[in-house]
Amino acid sequence: MNIVLKSFSKISSISKAFFSLGRYARFKFGSAMLLIIAALAFTSMLAPPTYERWYYYQKDLPPQLDINRLDLILGTTTNGRPILWITLNALANSLYIGVLTALIASHIGLLIGLLAGLARGYKESILITMIDSFVSLPGLPLLIVLAMALKQNLSIYFIPLILSVIAWAWPARNVRSITVSVLSRDFIVTSSFSGIRFTGILFYEVLPYVIGWHITNFINTIIWAIGMETALAIFGLSILSKDTLGTMIYWALNYNALFRGLWWWLLPPVLLLILIFVSLYMISVSISTYLNPRLRGGSGR
Repeated sequence: MNIVLKSFSKISSISKAFFSLGRYARFKFGSAMLLIIAALAFTSMLAPPTYERWYYYQKDLPPQLDINRLDLILGTTTNGRPILWITLNALANSLYIGVLTALIASHIGLLIGLLAGLARGYKESILITMIDSFVSLPGLPLLIVLAMALKQNLSIYFIPLILSVIAWAWPARNVRSITVSVLSRDFIVTSSFSGIRFTGILFYEVLPYVIGWHITNFINTIIWAIGMETALAIFGLSILSKDTLGTMIYWALNYNALFRGLWWWLLPPVLLLILIFVSLYMISVSISTYLNPRLRGGSGR
């Protein structure tokens, strides 16, 4: 009965925390910006099938402010494709890669970090060695090697798996540190002697300390994944046949759009990347500020 009451109190405190985040100007601004970005990504479903055809439109058209030709509002590429629909589909695909990578990597890191913090003896040593080995690996060079080796099998569903190979280690290390710190506190010993089972201690005593950091890490992993996919795409190692914000930049650079004055080809993906990073960063900082009692006052707003 005590565990049930405690679980309800934890749920109410978490919901109260989310409502309290609305007081932070950075959180409200970042959330509003992210909602607009998500809405733009959903409009990609309205794209006509013809937008993928080369030379269906006149090539190198500058932005057209014609209400009857909304698909040309951002102009066209050298391949005669409308930049409006390319940008919206690229935005949707980049967000998909970022969110899927975060879902895989952050939760694997959470699980392994908890196991490493709870394990003892040789099991703990094995888990710590595995985590530290992946942490010490250079991320971008390893991703480049993996992308080159698996280039024939790359897809929008497979790239998040490659990114997750690198992204899970840091979360696991931090979760283990939090878990070890919480388990060494006096109230854990008191809970154990009071008859609460180990699973109860894990879910209702340890996880509340981990979950806030986990949410922040989830958001940061989205930023990292989108940035890494963009870097791979600029090197020509992403899915060049699919539209992402990274492949848009690759093709714009490949056709010398900047030197030929085709600014409308390169500007949209760069601006969207900046907006995504800024919005997610503001949300992440707001959550971190709220979770830190020293910053929970006016300085974090």
